[in-house]
Amino acid sequence: MAGPLDLITMGRIGVDLYPLETGVPLARVETFGKFLGGSPTNVAVAAARLGRSAAVISRTGRDPFGDYCRQALAEFGVDDRWVTPVDGLPTPVTFCEIFPPDDFPLYFYRQPKAPDLVIEPDELDLASVAAARVFWASGTGLCEEPSRTATLTALAARSAAGGAGRVATVFDLDWRPVFWPEGSAAAARPHYLAALAHATVAVGNVAECEVATGEREPLACAEALLAAGVELAVVKRGPAGVLLAHRDGRVAEVPPHPVEVVNGLGAGDAFGGALCHGLLAGWPPDRLARYANAAGALVAGRLACSAAMPFAHEVDALLAAAAPGGAA
Repeated sequence: MAGPLDLITMGRIGVDLYPLETGVPLARVETFGKFLGGSPTNVAVAAARLGRSAAVISRTGRDPFGDYCRQALAEFGVDDRWVTPVDGLPTPVTFCEIFPPDDFPLYFYRQPKAPDLVIEPDELDLASVAAARVFWASGTGLCEEPSRTATLTALAARSAAGGAGRVATVFDLDWRPVFWPEGSAAAARPHYLAALAHATVAVGNVAECEVATGEREPLACAEALLAAGVELAVVKRGPAGVLLAHRDGRVAEVPPHPVEVVNGLGAGDAFGGALCHGLLAGWPPDRLARYANAAGALVAGRLACSAAMPFAHEVDALLAAAAPGGAA
């Protein structure tokens, strides 16, 4: 692709094996669907579906599932040049159970170590990272070395490059204690604060914000994230919607779109890809929140994550139907 990419994401990639049966415990499931997975990967797919040029920095095993991940990225129109194989480590596989509307247990198979945690700092294309209009990194990338140093190196490259041509550096708090050897928020917080110092946008739910800031109330979370250095804090509140707070004083609180939930696991990634799309378009916080919420609602009403990411016309249709005088 010529010129800077609209979006580069960095972090997890793998294979999701999701039941094709709803309301059935994993021990009794007989049929599964295979999908591309990993939150930063899904964010890139979501942005590509909305017409943005996107790439992923990650690593897979040198195995058939790794081949599948790269093939799936290409089919989704996501650049896979920085998704490289690692000898001796298997590509991660994730299973879930589906109990709508709000119970979707995840089972991660990332042993002995996930290849996406052996992203090496000296292998990064820092010029491309610095030039991308939006760069998206996740908290999971901080849980082990060498990924921790690689993630912070990439974020620091964004800071050192200044602002010309760059729209946002997004840090997705993405707290999953099972990935952390220490398993505690106290151990993770210094690394989160180091990442936030280089970010311009922070995204997380209330529990993730508490890990990063020690705060639990949504507005206090947003204020603490702004104090940590970002310009825009995005606090996802589940059934209460989303809160966006900008350093310039603008605050937007937007309720969620009602949806009959099929599988809520991909909604946050669709939200992230749509958020990047809106940041690239220069939208104000309230429009960003409405659009990202709509994208998340569409995916929550579908089974898969990556394959379920909506196209722009679908998000526009949902927003139009929900507007005063619309069909909703």
